Amino acid sequence: MFNQPSLGFPPGPQRQDSDAPIRQTDTDAAVARLSAAQKQYLNDPFVKYLVPRAQFQQPRPPLINIGTYVRTKGIDDLVEEWLSRAAKTGKQCQIVSLGAGSDTRFWRIATGPHQDVIKSYIEVDFHEITTKKAMSIKKSRQLLEILGNPDEIKLANGGTALHAPKYHLLAADLRSDPVDTLQELLTQPSNEHAILSAECPTLLLFECVLAYMTVEASSRLLQWFVNYFSANGNEEVAKANSPLGCIVYEMFGLNDSFGKVMLNNLRARNVSLPGAEPLTTIGSLISRFLDSGFQTARALTLKDIRRSYVESEELARISRLEFLDETEELDLVLAHYAISWGILIPSPADQDSWSDWRLREKDHPEEEHPF
Repeated sequence: MFNQPSLGFPPGPQRQDSDAPIRQTDTDAAVARLSAAQKQYLNDPFVKYLVPRAQFQQPRPPLINIGTYVRTKGIDDLVEEWLSRAAKTGKQCQIVSLGAGSDTRFWRIATGPHQDVIKSYIEVDFHEITTKKAMSIKKSRQLLEILGNPDEIKLANGGTALHAPKYHLLAADLRSDPVDTLQELLTQPSNEHAILSAECPTLLLFECVLAYMTVEASSRLLQWFVNYFSANGNEEVAKANSPLGCIVYEMFGLNDSFGKVMLNNLRARNVSLPGAEPLTTIGSLISRFLDSGFQTARALTLKDIRRSYVESEELARISRLEFLDETEELDLVLAHYAISWGILIPSPADQDSWSDWRLREKDHPEEEHPF
């Protein structure tokens, strides 16, 4: 619901392009984010430049706005913690957003307190998505100004890619073998340096992406990054490499009655979730990281995050924005979405600085939860 067609949407028309319904979920998520920003759940002054006809989009219901807020809050806090740790160690870091779609995170970081911590920000998605995003960026003076020197902002690969001093927008099908796709895109030197450096602390973001590919494909993708940062098991080489973190947001636990309704509704829109259906427990989300070579992993449902990982002042503020009379439905939906994260620390010297990267519980008074 928070990066997929709403349960209340009617089935869309049949399409010849089998990936078009998956790409449509990016538009759904962008419109949901726009709605949450307009209703003041979130501060995102950039999303309107990436949503077609933003001024004519209808606001989403409170349930979707709150879900979008909780999802964003959880991921934002983890990213903030990552950037803070990089700053404390005196290193710049990289963020690789896979299946980034219309996300605005680069612009939010680039205008925030940690703008100097970012060495490079890399986004990868279907070429149809990256072409559309590159065009939106080129048409927006506000987005372009933040990218830097206009002479250093270049379209590439027929308009499917865009490169700026710190920002790279790249096209690839993440379901394909990363050896055949990402390896050349990210690790082959362009001019002097490869886009992706294993010597920089690097954070991977998958926001409702892995659910749309098979477990085999997602595991292969995660394993490729682990191999790159662990130097394929060469401990001496790996000691020079920096930590690799990964955040995944997705649906899970779809084997119950509510989950089956979600799946059926998506199937009516020609969308399937081969990567989500096998993940029935929080433990299965954690195991995916550990099985791929990450050293530690954790996971929380959005329901958990809303109740224990959002400041009480924020909960009170959110409760005043809109009236919500569907609290039981909200809890049910949030219980079927999770944020999980894992970390690989190739060098023992980095253990003390990075091993405790995580979301942190907030102190709440004993009064009744505000929503």
